[in-house]
Amino acid sequence: MPTQRIGILTGGGDVPGLNSVIKGVVYRGTENDCEIVGIRRGWEGLTHVNFDDPASKARYILPLNREITRNVDRTGGTFLHSSRTNPSKMKKLPAFLSNESFPKNGETWDMSARVLKNIETLQLDYLIAIGGDDTLSYAARLDKLGMKVIGIPKTMDNDVRNTEYCIGFSTAITRATSAIERQRTTVGSHERIGIFRVFGRDAGYTALYTAFASSIRCCIPEYKVNLDKLIRILMTDKRNNPSNYALLVISEGAEWEGYTVQEYGEADAYGHRKKASVGEALSIEVSKQTGEESIVSDLTYDLRSGEPDFVDKLVASAFGAMGLDAVLEGKSGLMTALVNGCYQLVPIPDPKLGPRKVDIATMYNTERYRPTYGNKTGLPIFFIKA
Repeated sequence: MPTQRIGILTGGGDVPGLNSVIKGVVYRGTENDCEIVGIRRGWEGLTHVNFDDPASKARYILPLNREITRNVDRTGGTFLHSSRTNPSKMKKLPAFLSNESFPKNGETWDMSARVLKNIETLQLDYLIAIGGDDTLSYAARLDKLGMKVIGIPKTMDNDVRNTEYCIGFSTAITRATSAIERQRTTVGSHERIGIFRVFGRDAGYTALYTAFASSIRCCIPEYKVNLDKLIRILMTDKRNNPSNYALLVISEGAEWEGYTVQEYGEADAYGHRKKASVGEALSIEVSKQTGEESIVSDLTYDLRSGEPDFVDKLVASAFGAMGLDAVLEGKSGLMTALVNGCYQLVPIPDPKLGPRKVDIATMYNTERYRPTYGNKTGLPIFFIKA
């Protein structure tokens, strides 16, 4: 008999490194006589699975072993698949449960009771949830409902509280800096201003670190820049560049004084709507004021595609093993983390606190619209406050 039966799922957007976490959990688990059950398509796997339907069970439940996960860490994405499902705010019930009664709040249903019932049917002792703020917010809810849960943070926005690092962040920066370096030749050939849009709905870590590594300007959600000043700085950079071009990386959620990011479409399960391209909006303003042409490049989805880099493979594998160790030690309601550069187990963040933000005072130069480069001695490698 297995010592523990553990479910594992990935929720929200994919990032490189998720498969390394899954493999780490499976390999460490099988060493300790644990049985690992993959829940496919994130929280949807625990709201939509119909155990009376073999096809539904095959769609959402995948027993995991070493043979199945042997080489999954060689690729990016998540082979368990993902979704943006919020069981506590379901806009539509699965067809086979349409006659069931669930607590309703406005136009949504809370299917948490069904999730707990399905966990009981699967005979899970623990659940390991890999995700960002949204996925982990429901993991925190399950913990309060009595389910033993371990969280593992992933998001290239790197904005989960209580940790300095989230899986996917390093690869995102690696991809962004590489793309910008490649596109320098095009921007320079045409003597234009290059504007690069990256993910970062609420926090500017991805743009900030990309700017740090590329030595260019950046705009982040935490600070509204002055548009006239920003354009003057970019034009000065352009004139001072022997190749007569300038570069800027901008978070999708960045704004300037007098401008609010435009949203469109229906909100997802966690209340987020799609954002119109702030890069395009800035390009129009640059053209109005200067007559200069810009090249706008949306790097967003390219940053989360493909295989993980070394850092994400390393941290993801370690986080997976740490999550399984936490299970073996009987711990719950905790999340794997990096704190002061060291691996730690910390409480799953309180969803009410929202995402972690860039500390403007120590990390962003509000005069020059770029990262703060000095005073790094004694800080951890990611010099971020958890």
